[in-house]
Amino acid sequence: MSRILAADGVAPTPSALRTVWNSPLYRGATFALFLSGLGASAAAPQITLFLVDDLHVSLTTAGLYYLTSITAPVAGYLVGARSDRTGRRLGLFRLCALAGFLGWTAMAVSDQVWMPFVISAVVLAFAGAAGSQLFAAVHDELRAGAGSVGDGIVSIVRMAMTAGWIVGPVAGSLLVTAAGPRAMLVATGLCTLAQVVPMGFARTPSARTLSARTPSARPGAKTPATSEARTEISAVRPGPHLGVRAMLPLLAFTGLYVLVYAGEPIKYGYLTIYMLNDMRLPTAVSGAVIGIQPLIELILMPVAVVVARRIGMMPLMVLGAAFGVVANLCFALTGSAFGMFAGQILMGGVWGVFAGLGIIVAQRLLPEAVATASAVFMSSPAIASALGGLTGSLGVSLLGLPLVFLAPALYSLVATIGIAFMSRSRHAVG
Repeated sequence: MSRILAADGVAPTPSALRTVWNSPLYRGATFALFLSGLGASAAAPQITLFLVDDLHVSLTTAGLYYLTSITAPVAGYLVGARSDRTGRRLGLFRLCALAGFLGWTAMAVSDQVWMPFVISAVVLAFAGAAGSQLFAAVHDELRAGAGSVGDGIVSIVRMAMTAGWIVGPVAGSLLVTAAGPRAMLVATGLCTLAQVVPMGFARTPSARTLSARTPSARPGAKTPATSEARTEISAVRPGPHLGVRAMLPLLAFTGLYVLVYAGEPIKYGYLTIYMLNDMRLPTAVSGAVIGIQPLIELILMPVAVVVARRIGMMPLMVLGAAFGVVANLCFALTGSAFGMFAGQILMGGVWGVFAGLGIIVAQRLLPEAVATASAVFMSSPAIASALGGLTGSLGVSLLGLPLVFLAPALYSLVATIGIAFMSRSRHAVG
């Protein structure tokens, strides 16, 4: 077939994987997001241990740390809006990565209780916007011509972050055991800063430049082959002014995604305790239950892209959110190792869909400001963490274990209904 295409003067479409490998931007973003996931997931399970053991705060006070993530959406919006006004993605990405390095390093040397809280709320809030700028840069490059493999490219880049989250918790635990939590926090800062290395000195065409060039392109006209050349073509023009009405579909989708995600902090906070203390499962079995989800997620992400091309992204997300309902019911009602594995496998299905396709849907819901869309959507885990932490705390006191998992089942049910409604509205994304 490729010979026939070549004979007709039409180049065969490269695979998404080959396109990612051959592009310095896509390849760099893939490695950068792996490092981002590695560093963040190494620190996430160890923060409470650091606060309790090194700064001697109570468990209640340590739990309040997760509320500092509520500032991340504000910081993400500010960075995203700035990026859409200027069209310069990677410069802001590098600044956010630097902020992450400074924040985690400062936390590692903290000797006062208030310091990690302030650092997280003020500095690390901006660090979280680094990933959204990479996805915006990838989106801009895709507009320059990725053909039919664009969704596959985004999925591969996103899979790298998931791979980092598979490796990070184990690496972080080993480092804490060997050198202590402060060394682990420094290593997290280095991972955050190291994101800039695979990106090198890459530049991308500004979003405004691409918009200006697209209408005037003529069939057969020669265009610059590299991102650096395209950047030189025209000056950046001011980005669009976004009203609340224009952002409503994105905000609605992000809010529904928050409801799906809110079960994760509840699960990580209480499922292991339930399996060990109440179900009396061996440590190896409970560890296998926790570890099977990201493995299933990584396997299903490319499958989700293929299925979405057949049935559409939003209908597939309805199914993914419904998986979340059944998964949490398994945790709440089965009381067996089989039920725990079934719930985690279903949760792998949830994140195989949402992790692979969520950022694509968010960008398509606000196509005139993709950096803002990326930043708003990628700040949703911070909101979900606060919601899940509060829900878990209240739910355990009112319902106990394992019935606390009925709360995220209800959240996922609401999200399923909401996404189903969006899929039938004029804001549906194919």
